[in-house]
Amino acid sequence: MGTVSRELHPDEAKYGSAAFPQFTKNNGTNGPVSWLAYDAAATETAYWEVTAFSYGSGNITVDLIWGAATATSGVVRWEVAIAAITPEADSQDPETKAYATAVAVDDTHLGTTAKRLHRATVSLSGASLDSIAALDEVWVRIARLGAHANDTLAGDAWLKKAVLSYSDI
Repeated sequence: MGTVSRELHPDEAKYGSAAFPQFTKNNGTNGPVSWLAYDAAATETAYWEVTAFSYGSGNITVDLIWGAATATSGVVRWEVAIAAITPEADSQDPETKAYATAVAVDDTHLGTTAKRLHRATVSLSGASLDSIAALDEVWVRIARLGAHANDTLAGDAWLKKAVLSYSDI
């Protein structure tokens, strides 16, 4: 049994009608770097659509690769949720499909440098898996809960990418 990994990049994100992170591309010294800039004072959310290729069973690990726009200390609170629909089997309308139980994680900035890359890991299990099966259409929701009491990171938290990992069939 192997592990399948799916990367979710900022330029592939979709947004609702309000409270979404800003897409940012910075031209660095040696090339461009893209981010989603999540605000410090609000809950902002971005969405991705993927197919659960070769999903076998078990938990889904979501690694959030992030940095801070300007801060060099503090805690950021992330939240991840998925919604899964099995084509040809589920009669659910994707426009009204509810997300499964969300899972939150607090991650501490390690200091010294703004934009330093960090990894916050979320494990989706049980009710947060939404009965996912191989080849399901899956919607992934990633939010920063900037107004949450645990979130103390000043300024934007910049999401570089998310990586979904799971066991294959």
